[in-house]
Amino acid sequence: MTDTTPKTAELHRMVMPEHTCPYGIKSRWLLRRKGYAVADHWLKSRAEQDAFKAEHGVKTTPQTFVDGKRIGGYDDLRRFFGLKVADAQAVSYVPVIAVFAAALALALATSWATLGALPLVHVAMSFVSIAMVLLAMLKLQDVETFSTMFLNYDLLARRWVPYAYFYPLAEFAAGVLMTARALDWLSVPLALTIGTIGAVSVFKAVYVDKRELKCACVGGSSRVPLGFVSLSENLAMVGMAAWMLLVPM
Repeated sequence: MTDTTPKTAELHRMVMPEHTCPYGIKSRWLLRRKGYAVADHWLKSRAEQDAFKAEHGVKTTPQTFVDGKRIGGYDDLRRFFGLKVADAQAVSYVPVIAVFAAALALALATSWATLGALPLVHVAMSFVSIAMVLLAMLKLQDVETFSTMFLNYDLLARRWVPYAYFYPLAEFAAGVLMTARALDWLSVPLALTIGTIGAVSVFKAVYVDKRELKCACVGGSSRVPLGFVSLSENLAMVGMAAWMLLVPM
């Protein structure tokens, strides 16, 4: 016989004039998606929230209860339903995939808009230069954190610290100029210099010294391991610069 008893849950979450907890909203949505009727209890002040946490011996809200049993916060609720919970320390290639996918889409779009066609060489060069700009933009969001991570492995930056701050600016400038095919006399030496130093530094740190480090290629908060991705980024810069030397406009 099928059990037709409705599934119910109690959710206690912060809803105040100056702040509504986003994890509380996520918890309510997840419960409803899983077929639960939700008794939604709002904690409307800091005093109410502190009293609730003291009563139940918890440090955070929201808190979900099912059949009178406390499930916990949003991550605990996801585990309760057998869903994946992100690990803040886990290795992830998602940022790099997102950058390269966006760069490829923009390279295809700009080639089609300017040429009405998709010639392989033009698309490839646009892809590299646009990827350089996007990667530099991520580094420039927090140069201080990027420079700290960069100093773990870059050979020149470890000898001359200002280079750690100069690198993202140089990558950005070279990428923009290469996309426009303007001032090749500046963009080509820039890309050759930072790309060569970067490639040698990464190769030494990863393949010679066998060090396990995080890559600064997508900024200082990266969880991408240093290795093939960063080496490819630098080699692509060198390759693009070399091509521009050999095949000038």
